[in-house]
Amino acid sequence: MEEEKKSLNFIEQIIEDDLANGLKRDQIRFRFPPEPNGYLHVGHTKAICINFGLGEKYNAPVNLRFDDTNPEKEEQEFVDSIMKDVEWLGFKWDKVLYASDYFQQLYDWAVQLIKEGKAYVDEQPSEVITEQRKNPTEPGVESPYRNRPVEESLDLFERMKNGEFEEGSMSLRAKIDMTSPNMNMRDPVMYRILKRPHHRTGTTWKIYPMYDWAHGESDYLEQVSHSLCSLEFENHRPLYNWYLEQVYDESKVAPKQREFARMNVSYMITSKRKLQRLIAENVVNGWDDPRMPTISGMRRKGYTAAAIRNFIERVGVAKRENLIELQLLEFCVREDLNKVAKRVMTVVDPIKLVIENYPEGQEEWLETENNPEQENAGTREIPFSRELYIEREDFKEEANNKFFRLKLGGEVRLKSAYIIKGERVEKDENGEITTIYATYDEKSKSGSGTEESLRKVKGTIHWVSAKHAIPVEIRNYDKLFTVEQPDAEKDVDFLNFINPESVSTVQGFAEPSLKDVAVGEPLQFQRIGYFTKDQDSTDTNLVFNRTVTLKDSYKPE
Repeated sequence: MEEEKKSLNFIEQIIEDDLANGLKRDQIRFRFPPEPNGYLHVGHTKAICINFGLGEKYNAPVNLRFDDTNPEKEEQEFVDSIMKDVEWLGFKWDKVLYASDYFQQLYDWAVQLIKEGKAYVDEQPSEVITEQRKNPTEPGVESPYRNRPVEESLDLFERMKNGEFEEGSMSLRAKIDMTSPNMNMRDPVMYRILKRPHHRTGTTWKIYPMYDWAHGESDYLEQVSHSLCSLEFENHRPLYNWYLEQVYDESKVAPKQREFARMNVSYMITSKRKLQRLIAENVVNGWDDPRMPTISGMRRKGYTAAAIRNFIERVGVAKRENLIELQLLEFCVREDLNKVAKRVMTVVDPIKLVIENYPEGQEEWLETENNPEQENAGTREIPFSRELYIEREDFKEEANNKFFRLKLGGEVRLKSAYIIKGERVEKDENGEITTIYATYDEKSKSGSGTEESLRKVKGTIHWVSAKHAIPVEIRNYDKLFTVEQPDAEKDVDFLNFINPESVSTVQGFAEPSLKDVAVGEPLQFQRIGYFTKDQDSTDTNLVFNRTVTLKDSYKPE
């Protein structure tokens, strides 16, 4: 048992302690509470995996709750994308809920706090309120409205709700402690006037609750037992608890807020404001651009849900923030794709190869494996003919003994086909090679069992039959930024670190089976890398995104 306890992360240990101290197992409930003001990014995957992973571990329900308290920035598009991302990662929620479900209850509780002398309407501008809060080492200055009569605050608060006042003219504040060293406790704003339509409630409300007021009370209404959030909310915990104490019924579960370290990945930014700027300034082509750190961007690039979940598991749950290497994420992607991706042949920098002793007009279909890592992946047939395309870099007129690809006078095996020998080349007026001529050993066909087929040659290269090849557009994606922490320097615009070569496009040729692959299907272009078919593909223009290169020297610790 002692060994098992040691293997628990600190959140699991908290839950186990709560169970030991009287919390019933059927009272455990979690939630993932995104604000629908943008697409989910790589940082959110940690919160998703922690909350839903604990739900699976403890067989406990997990709510997907949208903290939709700011109608200025929230849209139904973001709600839909978040639901799609959570489902794609392989998780199932118990209920879909919204903070806006509780607007009336939150308002009623706010009225109750006013009646109890714990909240008041302040008519000062937000800039003045901020100035009066001072700093952690200097006591704040009380608002001149702090001790206004209860009936006056009640009347003004109702009139705020009815839309009688202009935005910014007044707010409702909790009356807590203007001398607290925790700035969040210095009479925080609970409601502000916003005459903006809400994506769910329309124009019903003219005031909206602040996040801190809505969040903990929503947890309480849903009877969430453990409210897990990132470290920047740690100093909000006393306010979270204070708000709960004002409405808590001892017969119910009191949610417990606990914080874990955010996940920062090198060469990525996760600020929604900065991500929106990338889109607005046309640095990228939308939230799902494969260079974006969004879940939809990673999905479009070809990352798998299993790889992302494995990455989060390797990163672990910690209390201290650190920078996670992008190479670890790519390692996890490569590791998963090696198991699931179908092997296909695609030539990305083609040069023509003619097998002079192969009969003109003849073609045959050769058997090749789909994935040697999968027992039941099966085989398929690929066409072979006299004229092929191979990679330009796979041929040299002259080369030393360390070059194991095709050279004049040298032999190489064509993958799943024959052994060929380089004989001569044809060049254009600039001296560039336009065609390679070779001969083949007709008895050396792979898998035929002949003595010639078992002959060992040092190199194997991939190829595509020119007659059957389909043209493809290949988008090679690289890091969006040139430095590990593009937004680390406050005085330097992060856009200064944009990688001008974050995407390059080439035209290549592929075996004909690629016409039938689905968008998002993982593929390994043999000897090149992992790719996936992009949603921009049409019947006449197939587009493939590079997910990750084939190999990397990175080794996880």
